[in-house]
Amino acid sequence: MIFDKDGNTTIITQEKATVVELVKKLDVIYERFKNDNVIVNLTSLNKIPLEQIVEFLSISNKHRASKHSFVIVTDKTNLDETPDEIVVVPTLQEAYDIIEMEEIERDLGF
Repeated sequence: MIFDKDGNTTIITQEKATVVELVKKLDVIYERFKNDNVIVNLTSLNKIPLEQIVEFLSISNKHRASKHSFVIVTDKTNLDETPDEIVVVPTLQEAYDIIEMEEIERDLGF
C-alpha cells in the first residue's frame, strides 16, 4: 500500500494485497487520512468483483458522512453494477474531477 498526498487529498494505491486486506488496513489507519479527501487507486489489481467493491461501503459511508470525498479508481469492475453509495470511476483524472465537484457542492451547502 502506497500513500501519496496531493493538497487535501490522500491517494492510496494498492499493488499486491487483496481488497479485503486493504479495507481492514484502512480501518486500522483511518486516523491518518480522516481529514482528507481519499482516492483509492486499484488500477494495478486484476478484475475486481462487485463483492470486493462493496467491502469499501462502510468506510466510504463513514468518510462521506464527515464531509470528505471517497473515490475508488478501477477499470476492472462493472461500473454499472456498483451501488450508488460508492463512487467508482475508471481513471485517476475522473477521481479528481469528482472530488472537485463534491467540494463545490459542499461549499454551496448541498
